[in-house]
Amino acid sequence: MSRRVVIRTLIVDDDRLSRDHLRELLEDEEDIELIGEAADGKEAIAQIQAETPDLVLLDVQMPHVDAFGVLDAIGAERMPVVVFVTAHEEFALRAFDAFALDYLLKPFEDARFRVALERARTAVHARRSVQDPRMGALVDLIRAPERPEYPELIAVKIGDQFRFLKVKDIDWIEADANYVRIHVDKSQRLLHKSLTALEERLLDPTRFVRIHRSTIVNVSRIAAVEPTFHGSLSVILKNGTRLDCSRRFRSQLQERVYFMS
Repeated sequence: MSRRVVIRTLIVDDDRLSRDHLRELLEDEEDIELIGEAADGKEAIAQIQAETPDLVLLDVQMPHVDAFGVLDAIGAERMPVVVFVTAHEEFALRAFDAFALDYLLKPFEDARFRVALERARTAVHARRSVQDPRMGALVDLIRAPERPEYPELIAVKIGDQFRFLKVKDIDWIEADANYVRIHVDKSQRLLHKSLTALEERLLDPTRFVRIHRSTIVNVSRIAAVEPTFHGSLSVILKNGTRLDCSRRFRSQLQERVYFMS
């Protein structure tokens, strides 16, 4: 009878109840050896360096050093398989950019945790048998002089998954209370973020322009512009959508589009 290979695992989370829950989920897993717990990024770095675990269940936001600081401090060559466990969905895209194996959003179902754990098993066994090709990409990512200022993808949570939208494919975006509604062709996606936050952190100003206090448009999607009453404009997209450009934001559009008389 073959003996299962033990996966040495470290839990990193600044919330004690979260650590307790993860520990309970791992108790019945015969191939999982819990080698320790850390309550912040500094402890995580020290334990990873000392214990060299195979798997780390890693919270994102922690005191002193966050998850991405842990990745940078350890270095790609020594970084174990990582599953992010967090209550903050806005870090999903950056987590996958950092080649996290999976991203568990609290609160998660036990079944969803088991899916992530099975993926981790596969990754650990693959890494032991051959060099993991993901590590080369992680090395390049950490050694890069700087990350792109604006992402090419936006992660939108649908159920317990994140669906990725290409930023360049977005036609326009509108404010909807505490959300924004992203329009791609005839489909829509709702994102829990303010329009201003989205504009400042995610949207390249060379590609997008605000034309109304509640509307941002992809300049490449504009087909025509028509003057309307009181100095405002009607912006017509290539798919036929009409959007109002208010007087307040008209100058921003004119800076991006050359109007010939």
